[in-house]
Amino acid sequence: MEDKISIPQGTDVEIINNIIKVKGKFGTIEKKFNSYDLEINVKEGNVIISVKTDKKREKKLLNTYCSHINNMIKGVNKKVIYKLKLVFSHFPVSLEPKGSELVIKNFLGEKAPRKAKILDGVDVKVKGKDLTVEGADIEKVSQTAANIEHAGKILHKDRRVFQDGIYIIEKDGILIK
Repeated sequence: MEDKISIPQGTDVEIINNIIKVKGKFGTIEKKFNSYDLEINVKEGNVIISVKTDKKREKKLLNTYCSHINNMIKGVNKKVIYKLKLVFSHFPVSLEPKGSELVIKNFLGEKAPRKAKILDGVDVKVKGKDLTVEGADIEKVSQTAANIEHAGKILHKDRRVFQDGIYIIEKDGILIK
């Protein structure tokens, strides 16, 4: 059983010792795939992933690896963009990206600023109450957005009353309801 993933023009895919390296116009992504049951090769403009047997576990791994490689190819050709929204009612909150952290000041009137980690290769842009998180690697972009959302979470208060926070409103062009 095998699956083929076509490589678009302007994208280079290299496989060296189970490490897949994908290069495109928006960057390079490297990822290590450990599996003795799967073989990954590049032939004639396609990434071919094959399994030795048709067991359920191998089929799951095959589909998972195909999804990861598709996300890598998509990310280096078209940036992954997450949009977040800052919501506050009483205390004016300010956001500042500083190096590898996003500093959230005056959240619920707190004296100590909250900090969210920004992973390497991810850009965070703040424009008023809107945040944009973008990059080539979907895993790093989504983890950074989750870090920011987690840093703006309220604990030990009724969420129906205290609705302040930072919320993900759009994931790569898909609106979140």
